[in-house]
Amino acid sequence: MRNDTIDSFLNALADRVPAPGGGASAALHAAQAAALVAMVARYSDAPRFADHADLVHKVRDTADRLRDEALALAEDDVAAFTAVTEAYRLPKGDDGEKAERSAAIEAATLGATRPPEALVRLVSRILDLAEDLLPVSNRNVFSDVAAAAEAARAAATTARVNIEINLGGVSEVGARAELLAAANSVDGLVDRAERLTTAVRAELDQ
Repeated sequence: MRNDTIDSFLNALADRVPAPGGGASAALHAAQAAALVAMVARYSDAPRFADHADLVHKVRDTADRLRDEALALAEDDVAAFTAVTEAYRLPKGDDGEKAERSAAIEAATLGATRPPEALVRLVSRILDLAEDLLPVSNRNVFSDVAAAAEAARAAATTARVNIEINLGGVSEVGARAELLAAANSVDGLVDRAERLTTAVRAELDQ
């Protein structure tokens, strides 16, 4: 996916195929959020920001890594949902085949929840960077911190939906608890994104 053009990705997204879908879109929201944070950091790397150079460099380098991780999660999501589709295509002619198919579907469904679960954690890290960068960022690109926050918010809320829609197919107690914890953490991420956007808009109004 990382080598696709925007047009080819959108064509695939619009097609009647299992993937890419919402999970990959969520990961791309996160990749854009990380890229925006990195861009603001680069514009904040100048002599007049020298007092904060170490922080700015750390944010820049970490955001670049998180962007790459988000793209990897988009690819993982596509692979996971392809596995779900393949599991549903398994034969179910006798009781043995039905049991194998059911087990394969559950395993694939659990696998499909893992990329969005990981994405929720990644969004938290992107917001950490945005929160650190905001007070010291170049005011000429100040609004892009809010843009990053909103992209991160979209990533988190979309990832939550993709976790929740698959929870019904996961019976293992420990896995369900992990997935519910990730989904339940999203409201906190939304609040953090909102605070960032509100802070930016308040300064723009001055």
